[in-house]
Amino acid sequence: MRLLVLGAGALGGYYGGRLHEAGGDVTFLVRPARAEALRRDGLRIESPYGDAHLPVRVTTEPGSGFDVVLLTCKNYDLPGAIEAVRPAVEAGALVVPVLNGMSHIGALQEAFGPGRVLGGLAKIQATLTPDGTVRHFNDWRWLFFGRLDGAPCPVSAALEEAFAPAKGVVAKQVPDMERRLWEKIVHLGTSAIGTVLMRGDVGRIVRAGGSPLLQRVLERNAAIAAHHGHPVTDAFMTEYRALFSDAGSAYATSMLRDIERGARNEGEAVLGFLLEAARRAGVPDEIHEAALLHARVQQPG
Repeated sequence: MRLLVLGAGALGGYYGGRLHEAGGDVTFLVRPARAEALRRDGLRIESPYGDAHLPVRVTTEPGSGFDVVLLTCKNYDLPGAIEAVRPAVEAGALVVPVLNGMSHIGALQEAFGPGRVLGGLAKIQATLTPDGTVRHFNDWRWLFFGRLDGAPCPVSAALEEAFAPAKGVVAKQVPDMERRLWEKIVHLGTSAIGTVLMRGDVGRIVRAGGSPLLQRVLERNAAIAAHHGHPVTDAFMTEYRALFSDAGSAYATSMLRDIERGARNEGEAVLGFLLEAARRAGVPDEIHEAALLHARVQQPG
């Protein structure tokens, strides 16, 4: 299994680094400045599952001979990312995108054909620090992937096997990828609406009396998913009702961190997608609109 990871930020650096640490064949496709820094300093990971300082293989040109491309860019960088990995995909690699939202699936299928694109989902809290360190915050460490039609996939099975010895990662091929993507948009949309509008983590919102609001947004987002044919499970709702009631939770979205540091944010991919889906479903959407407008106003420039 030869893996090409587009990007060595929070997601690409963590999952690619952990696989490389376990002996996997990993190459990072990065911009020239990041490539120079990685060649000079290596890849640093700080995590509850163990810190690592790794020499890694990097490239600025993808080439061919890869089995999987792990696509970890931001949604607003997707057009450039498609062109960057095109040589590897056209030479035979499958794409596993772990972007937030769902609109990227259609764009990738249009670019490469449905048969070249798997579903992918990362559940992790991590960030890239200013000095280039990948910092992993808690026990969220999951990576799911699989065909969107649920059929078995030998490449997915091989990717799961490759990740098996990696510490700090639970990587699984799953048969219900589309449902899981909808579940992620439900919980990510809820947390993004809350943390972006309130400019604080979940615990601070709960301590301020905001749990009932978060619970109502969660219910609305679940109704949106159900309208589109993907009702969430009772277990999912139990998990996230508890999360959005936890006064001690430090959970905050990457969208909030991007806004706080004045960087571009993924408001359109997450909040814009949900707003359009809410309107199709006939679900009250005023808070979705407010959060999206806030994210738009905070875009640099």
